[in-house]
Amino acid sequence: MKRLIERSRSVGEVLRWVTQNPGKVSASHYPIALHKLGQLLQQQPGPPTGAGDGRGPAGQVLEQPEFHVLCQAIVSGCAKFDNFSIVNCLYAAAALGLPGESPLVRVLEDESRSRLGRFNQKDVSMVFSSEANNKALEAIFSSQLFYENRQERFIRSMAEWLPRKAENLTPYTMALIAKYVARHRLREPRLLDTIANFLLKRGEQLDSKVIQKLVFPFSRMNYRPSNHGELFPKLEAILEQKAGSSPLATVNILMSMFQLSHFPQTVLHQVFSPGFITNVMSSPYALIVRRYLSLLDAAVELEFREYSGPRLDPRYRVLMFEHALTADEANRKYSYKGLVAEALRQLVGEECYRQDEVLPPGYCTDFLLWINRSGTVLPLSRVPAASRAPPATSPVTMSLRSSVLALTSDLQDFAPVVLSVNDKWHYCQNSDILVGSRAMRDRHLRLLGYCLVQLPYTELEKVSGIEEAKHYLRQKL
Repeated sequence: MKRLIERSRSVGEVLRWVTQNPGKVSASHYPIALHKLGQLLQQQPGPPTGAGDGRGPAGQVLEQPEFHVLCQAIVSGCAKFDNFSIVNCLYAAAALGLPGESPLVRVLEDESRSRLGRFNQKDVSMVFSSEANNKALEAIFSSQLFYENRQERFIRSMAEWLPRKAENLTPYTMALIAKYVARHRLREPRLLDTIANFLLKRGEQLDSKVIQKLVFPFSRMNYRPSNHGELFPKLEAILEQKAGSSPLATVNILMSMFQLSHFPQTVLHQVFSPGFITNVMSSPYALIVRRYLSLLDAAVELEFREYSGPRLDPRYRVLMFEHALTADEANRKYSYKGLVAEALRQLVGEECYRQDEVLPPGYCTDFLLWINRSGTVLPLSRVPAASRAPPATSPVTMSLRSSVLALTSDLQDFAPVVLSVNDKWHYCQNSDILVGSRAMRDRHLRLLGYCLVQLPYTELEKVSGIEEAKHYLRQKL
């Protein structure tokens, strides 16, 4: 039956073998049939539509009576399937594009959850070794089951499997893994080092857009791979050759390297050159590249003083961000910022702080205060206007170095304090290490002369009520 299914040349043939011979079909045949259907659908003409939307080949197949018979057979029998067949059916259903609300997916996920304690490493790793392909990996990473248990058996299994199989994976598949690792902030050294080794071996054959996807997890997790002594110089050499082919990818790669405190001088000469800038400004993504170049230019000013090459023309400088980050806005109801804001209001008064202030070169701060030498928080009306940050809507024309000098002179009398509420998503998963963008922000704020007071969620979650929050802030300040 396995050979008959795998040799089928049409969707109808697969469905006939499985539905007309129920006595010869075992649990292991169902995921094979689902995978084969997915492969055949990919080969058919027409738009690659999603599951069951009624358009194109996929929609037509999923509405066929024989397909419903196949699904019902899996739903009815899955409680008796072995663990590997359960995982593989879910994996195949996701790869086929079945919607999460479909009865088949719901039953498979419920059955999988009930067996989590009995799944062993082999059950999941066998799926990888026998079925790994671009579409399937993408699908499994979006499955709610594996999302919920990414830090458990799934990730441990992938971390052991990936180093052995990496050489046989395509760059696109490795990029999917990198995307998954970065999205969920998984600071798993075995996965990250495997991605780095893949990049070191295959870098010359990859275009800049793929390289940026493979590099991003390192900066996201604030992690220098074990081979960075070889990898970073190689990336510099590749960027020197390909900088102009994809400007946005180039600045993304540079941003990742800057977040890891690595500054490729020769590439900087290229991205700040008139030719590169002219090319960028006439492109559809001019604004986002200007934001990145502005932040890179500020980082050069603050962290790479020995650089003496071209710099970004002041007329192109803009704030990197104009308001709070999207992730922070989306997670506001889970944030401790509201508690801190109310405690701060009661403690020092609304006239003594600003919330969500954007400071050049475009960093959004949670709370900005000014404190004098005796430790008193000052009303903003008593802070000289020249010392305050420009509003987020004004162009960033002032030199950052002059800002540092201005703040340094003001420190004789009082100092700006930035209160930083570090919620759970600002850290790598199950770690006290800040993600790379947050860590670079903190470095730059300190170099600009601000005193940074960290309020980690691990401390805030122990605070109960507004009075305890006020006491906590009073100690911090």
